[in-house]
Order: sequence, then C-alpha cells, then structure tokens
Amino acid sequence: MNIAVMPGDGVGKEVIPEGLKVLKAASEKFGFSYTTTDFPHGAEHYLATGVTLPEADLKAAGSHDAILFGAVGADPRGNAKIPQGLIETDILLKMRFELDQYINLRPTRLLPGVPTPLANIQPGDIDMVIVRENTEGLYCQNGGFLYKGTPHEVANQIEVTTRHGVERAIRYAFEYAVQYGRKKVTLVAKTNVLRFAHNLWMRAFEEVRKEYPAIETDYHHVDACCMYMVAKPKVYDVVVTTNMFGDIITDLGAAIQGGMGMAASGNLNPSRKHASMFEPVHGSAPDIAGKGYANPIATFLSVAMMLDFLGQPEAAKAVNAACRTVAADKANHTRDLGGTANTSQLGDVVAKLVRA
Repeated sequence: MNIAVMPGDGVGKEVIPEGLKVLKAASEKFGFSYTTTDFPHGAEHYLATGVTLPEADLKAAGSHDAILFGAVGADPRGNAKIPQGLIETDILLKMRFELDQYINLRPTRLLPGVPTPLANIQPGDIDMVIVRENTEGLYCQNGGFLYKGTPHEVANQIEVTTRHGVERAIRYAFEYAVQYGRKKVTLVAKTNVLRFAHNLWMRAFEEVRKEYPAIETDYHHVDACCMYMVAKPKVYDVVVTTNMFGDIITDLGAAIQGGMGMAASGNLNPSRKHASMFEPVHGSAPDIAGKGYANPIATFLSVAMMLDFLGQPEAAKAVNAACRTVAADKANHTRDLGGTANTSQLGDVVAKLVRA
C-alpha cells in the first residue's frame, strides 16, 4: 500500500510521527508492506512559499491508496499574513472535493477509562457512527457578495443538494450498518424549516431504506439530535446527515467521547478512484504545539480506520484494542484527559501493544 503523509501544522507534526510508529508496528506484526510519500503543505509552507496545495501535488497525493493527514491552520498569534480560511479551504476542502471524498466517517465511542462530561454514562452508552455527506451542502463555496464593504452589503451562501450526492451518502450509511452489524440508521436534518433541500433528503431516505428492511430507521431534527446526544446518546447507532450539520454534531460527539484528542475520522472515496484521507480532527492546536502535550489516540484510531479501509482488518482490530487498553490506564492519560503522559510515550506504548 502507498500512503501519502501530510502532517501539516502545529501538533499535526507531533501526532503523525506517532501514528507512523504504530503503523510500522502493525505492518511488522501482520506482515504487510507499505511505502510513504511526504507532502509539506500547510500554513507554515504557505508562509515560506506562497503556495497552498498545487494541482500537481493534489494529483500525486490522490494517486496513493490513502492519505494520512495531521492538521492545518494558521497560528492566530503569528500568521496574520494568511487570509482567513485560506489554508483550510485550499488544502483540506480542496482534497475532499476534488478527490470526491464524499463520505466523512466519524466513529463516536467512549472508551473505558476516558472521562466524559456526561453524568451516569458508561462506555457502551456512547457508541455511534456518524456518516456526514462531505462534498455538498453549504461548504461548496457557492455564493458571493454584492456591495461588499458598504452599508448595503449582501452576502449569499447557497446550499447545494443533489439527488446523486444525497442518495450515495444515505446508501453508504445503510451499507455500513449491514457490514458492521449495526441495527439502526437515523437521518438527521431540518425538514420542517429547510423544506426544499431537506425534503430531498427525506424522500431519498424513505426510498433507500426500503432496500434494507432488516435495519431499523428513525428521523430527528438536528436540534433534537444535539439534545439527545447529551441526554440519551444510546439512542444513536448509525447517523446520516448533511455536510454542515455533520460538522456540528460530530464535534459535539467528540466532546462526549472525551474530547477532540479522541476523535478520529475518515474522508472516504468508497469507489477508490482517488485516495481516501484519514485524520484526527483536533486541529493544529498552536497553543500546545511543540510541548508534547497532544493526545495522539485520535491519530491511532484514524490509522486503524485506514488499515480497515485498505484491507487489513486484523491489524485495525489490534490498533483499536491497543487504544482501548491504553485509554483504560490513567497513567497513559495526556493533559486533555487530566493526566501527565506525553505524545511520544503513548506512541511507544501503543506500538508495543500492537506488536504483542
């Protein structure tokens, strides 16, 4: 397997080497081989070169089997020369859209030993997978300004919703439920107010679900979903939702599963025509960068997702099991979990467990 590696900025440069350490341990244990290609892109690279992500490098990264991605983002304390949102849209969103990574997959599980802000919740109570449509909606940069900078300014941001995009996301959610033994798929939208775009979501959901009679289904408005994720998260198994709503509820999911340092993700091209991208979702965290404080478990869990996607399910299980073992021991908790362990220490421990 050929893997493009893009650590990016801030703590991305700390957690990705630990992820590669775990990947190497898995390859030695389970007997598969891989190669890596490094890509330097991010805010620091832009400041040095004036280049975000050139087409040639996008094409090169997309030709790999997978992309292991760290984090990108300007440091607000020193990168004032970077236009707002430029790095995120020109690198992260560009890869998602142009490589047709139309599924953002976010497992949301509370591991044993990890603190959650919710009261009276056990690990088994938070075990959902959120399927977020990843290439449409409000994130298509479809809009513009009229009379910008004047008292009469008008800004438009237009949602893009296609039957093709909606149906393939919904179908993926049902196929995921079948493949992994999940029992229920819940659509989350806002059909009572967004009566056109989300009517299309509801109609597609109603039609697709008929093909999966063994899977229970439900519908929740997004505001009710946020309430239920806090009050009774056990109601969710597989959730399928829009790009923007998925962006919001997955971060709420990260909070209840122990924080952003526990949140893994995959930006998937299920057709495999282009590379899928696997990343922890905690961002570049410039306030702690370079201190060894970053929690790399989200990176390890992302590596496990990548291994599963690339046909190494036993290796993926081993990495997931090692993360559960590490998380259960408070001696391995990083500062975000209330402990004192450092980034490299967790990499060593997880790699050792995978080899064992």
